[in-house]
Amino acid sequence: MSDVLVVAGHALRESFRRRVFAVVVCLTLAFGALYAWGTSELFEDINEFGPNEFGLDPRALAGATILGLAMFGTLFLGVVLAVFLTLGAVRGDAERGLLQPLIVRPLGRRHYLAGRFLAAATVSAAYVIIVYAGGVILTGAIGDWWPASPVGAGLRLAAAVVVVAALALLGSIFLSANANGIAVLMVFGAGLLAGLLGSIGDALESETLQTLANTASWLLPFEALYRDALRVLVAEIPGVTGAIVQLGPLGGSHEAGTLFYPYAVAYLAAVAVLAAFAFGRSDL
Repeated sequence: MSDVLVVAGHALRESFRRRVFAVVVCLTLAFGALYAWGTSELFEDINEFGPNEFGLDPRALAGATILGLAMFGTLFLGVVLAVFLTLGAVRGDAERGLLQPLIVRPLGRRHYLAGRFLAAATVSAAYVIIVYAGGVILTGAIGDWWPASPVGAGLRLAAAVVVVAALALLGSIFLSANANGIAVLMVFGAGLLAGLLGSIGDALESETLQTLANTASWLLPFEALYRDALRVLVAEIPGVTGAIVQLGPLGGSHEAGTLFYPYAVAYLAAVAVLAAFAFGRSDL
């Protein structure tokens, strides 16, 4: 375990040296400022609306929609951070000649992979939770709207970014840093697009689109975790307002199911086994 922590610490120090975290902090502060400004403007406009005959709650609609958008932005920023922490973890370090001395003595290949994953997953998940919590607090403080289950949605977002970190680390064994970064971001976009198509399929009762979305959820569990986080966010909003916000921004809410979470753990384990096997057979 100490070897794994050594590798994780080395990966984090390298990220600090390359000013990765400085860039992340600046971008996050800009995102937070824009979100606060947009939220303030939105709720000022909402204050002009009163009760209506359809039973629509404008404040809940505005709060759930803008916080849902913040969840997408938070997940995207967390995925970018996870990708940059892992895109050159294996192939990139091997090409620079940094990897070979480490995996011969005193570290093994499995310890190296575990350390890089621990660093990327921990930092990315913590980042997502912190930024998401900031979005919840800003929405509540500015608009006086609070989600019923903010913790559940945040934990699902954190789990989603952990899955992406595992896939990015697996990709770094086979691809160069640039190719791996592009591939992971495209896979992430494809997963969210499949979820959006699934929402359209639910509305149109299209079995083809629903099947496409369900298949993507099992092949790319981060997509299902993201949509389940949206579901938890708006699950207790009643009436017409609840029906509208369940459509969700950038992919509607959808329940993952009780069997999905054991599957997600098994999925991560399978990715770990595949990564260890592929790294063990790779020629460095």
